[in-house]
Amino acid sequence: MARADRLFRLLDALRRLPAPVTAARLAAETDVSERTLYRDIAALRAAGALIDGEAGFGYTLTEDPSLPPQMFDRIELEALVLALGWMQWQGDAELAEAAERALVKVTATLPPRKAEEARHAALLSWAYEPAAEVPVHMKPLREAAWEERAVEIAYTDREGAATRRRIWPLGIVYTDYSPWLLAWCCLRQDFRRFMVSRIAEVVPTSESFRPRRAPLLRDMLARLQGEERY
Repeated sequence: MARADRLFRLLDALRRLPAPVTAARLAAETDVSERTLYRDIAALRAAGALIDGEAGFGYTLTEDPSLPPQMFDRIELEALVLALGWMQWQGDAELAEAAERALVKVTATLPPRKAEEARHAALLSWAYEPAAEVPVHMKPLREAAWEERAVEIAYTDREGAATRRRIWPLGIVYTDYSPWLLAWCCLRQDFRRFMVSRIAEVVPTSESFRPRRAPLLRDMLARLQGEERY
């Protein structure tokens, strides 16, 4: 296979596979050895692709120089408008404002015909019931997950018992009734789910667990999906 074709296949794999993608998976997708795969990753980075990650943790394509910006078809625009509109209703104040700004920015940078499609999308989100009260600790938990820093939480479980734990926040799942925090519990040395509304206090720490958040979150989601099948 020509090198240019191989790099194109590697970019395609990075775009479509759940991130972070392991070197072994990428090597299998492009039919090369892992040694060659590492050279191809370096070549894409040299060409301007922003690829986060390293051997042992997987790779994520965060900026693709070969993909023209804001080239959405109509159904993609409908999906964006629908999702961002839902977040303005469901998210906390900071996230709702960010969703509104994002929609304005996307629309402003589209070609005129596409901007008109976005402004007059056929799919809209609307809720007759008021949104549930947003838990107060969404922002510090979100920031701790992005910064990959442990936090101490005061938590009340479903039986009403109060506990304090040090956790590694991995991600927040929004459901139709309450958001859940997915985390690694340092006490239990295992994955745990915490209902954010039951978290009474969040205390930031200086402990970093970078760069383990992405692979841990991937493993936790795989376990949860496995549980749902039984």
